[in-house]
This record gives sequence, structure tokens and C-alpha cells, in this order.
Amino acid sequence: MRDATYRGITVCDNLSVRGLIVPASAAATAPFPIRVFGGPTALFEYGGLRFLTDPTFDAPGDYQVPNGPLLTKTTPSEGDPADLGRVDVVLLSHDEHADNLDDSGRALLADVPLTLTTTGGGQRLGDKARGLADWESIELDRPAGGTVTVTAVPAIHGPGSREEVEPFAGQVVGFVLTGDGLPTVYVSGDNASLELVREIADRFAPVDTAIMFAGAPSFAILFDGKPIVFDSTQAAKASRIVDARRVVPVHYDSWAHFTEGRQHLEAAFTNAGLADRLDWGRDH
Repeated sequence: MRDATYRGITVCDNLSVRGLIVPASAAATAPFPIRVFGGPTALFEYGGLRFLTDPTFDAPGDYQVPNGPLLTKTTPSEGDPADLGRVDVVLLSHDEHADNLDDSGRALLADVPLTLTTTGGGQRLGDKARGLADWESIELDRPAGGTVTVTAVPAIHGPGSREEVEPFAGQVVGFVLTGDGLPTVYVSGDNASLELVREIADRFAPVDTAIMFAGAPSFAILFDGKPIVFDSTQAAKASRIVDARRVVPVHYDSWAHFTEGRQHLEAAFTNAGLADRLDWGRDH
């Protein structure tokens, strides 16, 4: 495992999310707000640094995956890059599909000091991107002192082993954020493996917040139509496995290949006795 410290990242003193301002001095102790823009895109401040997951802000329309299926975005994002303010770090589960990184997202990366992503994505996205292997960690300086540790955690973008899935769906990665006096945050990425979640739980559970990718996306031409990211029941099971105190679902709306939406998640979490842990990230 390689460790590195990125210094000189300029950050804002406050996070403004739809009118809610959290002073940086309070961010380490108060529950932190998360703004969900639709699809897989969420913004939050952690340890004084501003993180953005999988930026997707393009207009509705058709987006062709090279040598793959056609993706259709059905609903615009609830905001655009101009609403973000400064972003210090992008946590990018993968760069090969438009429902995780679209054209506007790629343009945004040029203005972000650091993008953390898959090892392949780190090679494709240029000097500001850093690819992390499973369980590899990086330390980021916090503006008020101390560090945030971001650990890459495993994910598989479909039902099966990496050897079976990655030639068709590509490489993906999740993240866990930790730091002294800070809550533990799990960002699942486009994962479909509960077995891998158990491995993550062995190292990090309980987690305070899980940003859980869901939506049961599927294509008839891939894996016999089985979901390539968690369905709602699996998302609830994953949340239980990591013992998440708060779950922020993402990646369940705005695209035609997402087969399960908010109502499916609400039902699954209610059936699992976890409904009180849901935070939709859209009331801030």
C-alpha cells in the first residue's frame, strides 16, 4: 500500500448547500450535509475539504458507450457545475460510462485539484487524476490541520467475478473516508457485490454515512439482464452489513436503464427496518 500526502489544496472556509452554511470549525463534529444532484452526483464537505462524487450534469439525451449499450438520460440534474462552488476532490467510481462521468463532468475535472479513481482511469484522465488500487490509501491535508485518509475499496460492476465482469462493464472502485475526530464515510461506487461489502465491513464497520449507489441498472445484452449495480434490496443489505447509521442513496434516477427508483428503495429499507436511516440529500 502506498501512502501520499497532497499539500497545497486550496479549500473554502465554509460549505454552502442550498442556503445552509456550516462553518469549517464545526464540520468535524456536526452531522454534515450532503447535496444530491441526481444520478450518482453528490457534494459534501468532510474535514474542511469539499468532495464531489461522479460528476454528471449533461442535458437529457442519448449517450453511446463505445462498443456497448446506448444510455438515455431522462431527467436533468438538480443543478449545474456553477452551483458547486469550489470542489477540492472528485471521488470517481469510473470514467468509462456517461452516467458516471459525462462531458460536463470531464470539463469540470480540469478545474479540480485532484480526482481519485480506478487505476485505469488514473492513466486516462491526466495529471490531476490519481488511480488507486484496492485498499490503497492517500492522505489529504485538512485546512485546519490534520489529514483526511481516503482508502480505495473494491467494487465489481456486475454479477460475477472481476474476470467475468470487467471485460464488459469495466473497472470500478469505491472509497472510505476517515480521519481523527471525523465520521467514517463509505462511497460504494457502481458495485454489485455484497461479498466485497463484507470485506469492507471487516475493516471499517460501523460507518457513519454510506453513499450507496443503487438503481438496479440492467441491459438485456449484459449478464442475462441481471443488475450491474445493487438493486434496492441489495442496497439495504449492504447498508446493514456496514452498519451504516445514515444512508444517502444515489444512482437510482435520471437514466432509463435504472430499473428501480426511490419508491423501491423506500420499500426495501422499510422491509429491512432501516427506513429511519435514509437521507435523500435533497432537503438542504
